[in-house]
Amino acid sequence: MIMESASAPGIHRRRLFRMGGLATAGVVAAGVPLAGTAHAHPSAHDRIPPDTRPGGAYDRYVARLAAAGRFSGVVLLSHRGRTVLSRSYGMADRERGIRNHEGTAFTLSSAGKPFNAIAILQLAQQGRLRLTDPVGRHLTGFAPDIAEQVTIHHMLTGLSGLNTPEEDIHRIFQSRAEVHEYQERWARQSKLVGTPGQPNGFHAGAEAVIPALIVEAVSGTTYWDYVEENIFRRCGMTGSGFYTRPRWLSDRRLAHPYLTLADGSQVDALRNLDKGSPYEYMLGRNPGRAFIDALGDGGFATAPDLIRFVRALGDGTLLDRPWANVLTAGKVPLGPASFGTYGPSAEIVGGQWVIQRAGGNPGVCANWSSYPDTGWAGVILANCDDAPLPEMIGRETQAVTGVSPGDGGGG
Repeated sequence: MIMESASAPGIHRRRLFRMGGLATAGVVAAGVPLAGTAHAHPSAHDRIPPDTRPGGAYDRYVARLAAAGRFSGVVLLSHRGRTVLSRSYGMADRERGIRNHEGTAFTLSSAGKPFNAIAILQLAQQGRLRLTDPVGRHLTGFAPDIAEQVTIHHMLTGLSGLNTPEEDIHRIFQSRAEVHEYQERWARQSKLVGTPGQPNGFHAGAEAVIPALIVEAVSGTTYWDYVEENIFRRCGMTGSGFYTRPRWLSDRRLAHPYLTLADGSQVDALRNLDKGSPYEYMLGRNPGRAFIDALGDGGFATAPDLIRFVRALGDGTLLDRPWANVLTAGKVPLGPASFGTYGPSAEIVGGQWVIQRAGGNPGVCANWSSYPDTGWAGVILANCDDAPLPEMIGRETQAVTGVSPGDGGGG
């Protein structure tokens, strides 16, 4: 998790990367319609706001960031599946002179966590598990109180009551098997320190890993393979996958993460595994040390692929409509018009729903947005620390809705 601080301008606020992480055992019925389910008069949502167009306010804003060296990556805005704005800036691999472009795949960090929840909901839709199932119904080796009291629902809402030890962020992994073994063992070191269904403020990193292990136990395949087959391929996300570090280094389509050191210089994290971030909330971290992304987290995707993903959430490709709505239904109010869900955030801005999920790591910024009432989708992908992601998300939302997030209320 990453948080903005005075010593690290532009580093992302912690709350952005725990969107959807607060909920109660009971579900607030804030059912969010997904893309393609809008009920307003067609003329209302066929309008293209001027700020979203090429040369509009959002386009000019991103161009200024890039010119100032604060953005390297891709932004994309789409309306009902048609691209309205697509811009690429900076280098995917500075050493080889490879530029970012629309087909470049970026690592997603926590912006990929909803894939985990979708996998669980697909299996629930098939009747192969229940959201009320406790951990012990599908997995062994956990403490009895966790096995008996903590449910899938508790973990997907971020209210498991678990405390997980800090990860070994300095370890350089060398194989998928090594990553998998470490993640399993790490998750089983969790302790139940709070009441499931209630916030406790402890570090519960295993809330992503344990559902992914349940996906594996029920489906009989690895989490990575399950998501690639049942999410990426179903959506036509041909540029997306869970790529290993050797592939990340060699594939010209994959953006390298450039982390900022204490002296302000930037280095390619993949080619400098001994280097780590100096900033408080990602101190010592380097995403290149992972051979493959953690269970229940991450993945690589292009901007067009994430647009396909957003549309697939609403058209029945990934989940039947009722189950898709379970994903984004508000579980508890987080603010005047914002809700936690099973992964993304859900906020009412200018009288319409905005569904978003952000992620960040040293040299990594990612966010995808769905505006289901009006058929819009937006993507922000960056491979540097300097991108002011919270501000960029706000500018995107303002361009689409005409209202700044937090100012729109329920009206």
